[in-house]
Amino acid sequence: MFHFSNIVRTKGDPKIVEGGPSLKRPADQLARALGWFSIGLGVVELFAPRRVTETLGMEGRETMVRAFGVREVMSGIMSLSVEKNAGLWARVGGDGLDAAALLSGLTPDNPKRGNIALALLMVGGIAMLDYRAAQDTKPRRPPRDARRKLYPSRSGFPKGIESVRTAARQIAAHGQNEVKQGDERRVP
Repeated sequence: MFHFSNIVRTKGDPKIVEGGPSLKRPADQLARALGWFSIGLGVVELFAPRRVTETLGMEGRETMVRAFGVREVMSGIMSLSVEKNAGLWARVGGDGLDAAALLSGLTPDNPKRGNIALALLMVGGIAMLDYRAAQDTKPRRPPRDARRKLYPSRSGFPKGIESVRTAARQIAAHGQNEVKQGDERRVP
């Protein structure tokens, strides 16, 4: 990815020679992968529902497949967002709906029961990944009995607020002196 950023850099900007380790945790990387997978699957279900229903021997259910496609795209987008945990739980719920829909097509008169069984296995595997990712990305909160750290006496300035005020006064006084000396010197 850093190769692309080198292309768009302006003249004089330093070039990136090597990419460093990713700051994303493995759970975040899994959530991202599942989000993109969800978007890809949703696009297929949305734009080629007849192909999906023919493969599964479930002709006539194209509207349901399109609705599932919309759900997949939306949960994929949520999985790629800051609120990835909500998107991953939406994917877990969607996996249950997918399994129920597939089970309804697993009838003795369906000649493509093998395809449905394979699809059920895949949904089961993906469901386990979705559940794992949803568990691993849930918001971390401190335990209820944990002591809160309170900082009422801190100002955010290591030497105290008074040292900052003194420095600001010195800078202001110095700047006024330079302006009074005339226009020959410009204040930076």
